[in-house]
Amino acid sequence: MKNQFLEAGKIVNTHGIQGEVKIMPWTDTPDFFCQFKTLYLDDAPVKVLSARVQKSCVLVRLEGVDDINSAMVLKGKVVSVLRSEIRLPEGRHFLADLIGLEVRNADTGEVLGTLTEVLPLPANQVYVVKGTREYLIPAVEEFLIETNVEEGFLRVHLLEGM
Repeated sequence: MKNQFLEAGKIVNTHGIQGEVKIMPWTDTPDFFCQFKTLYLDDAPVKVLSARVQKSCVLVRLEGVDDINSAMVLKGKVVSVLRSEIRLPEGRHFLADLIGLEVRNADTGEVLGTLTEVLPLPANQVYVVKGTREYLIPAVEEFLIETNVEEGFLRVHLLEGM
């Protein structure tokens, strides 16, 4: 069963003395993070008073966090969002739903292993698949034939020598 919460980032520091926190987002872009009116810390809702992008991070003011001391307590906490509040474009999936999928060779039907990690590299993401050996598969159209989260598998095309 899919978790109702999705981990979306981590509070990595404070910002200023008035309680803002600096969040490293685990989303495609930091501005995606700014759309949420409520974030969840330890599954408890916290109202977002303001959010703005600063470089690759997001600076957030949270209700009840009014000074640097209360912000420091949150440092290191993982921030979650409700899955139901996010609408993904057709053909897109949450990374949390991809981890653990069985990966099959589209040409032979052979099970290659399990998707264990997604590496966020500059050119594109790379799927780490572990089975009898480890595969690094670029997450691009040429390699990804089918993603079926409901049935729990990915079908991939491998180049000779992979």
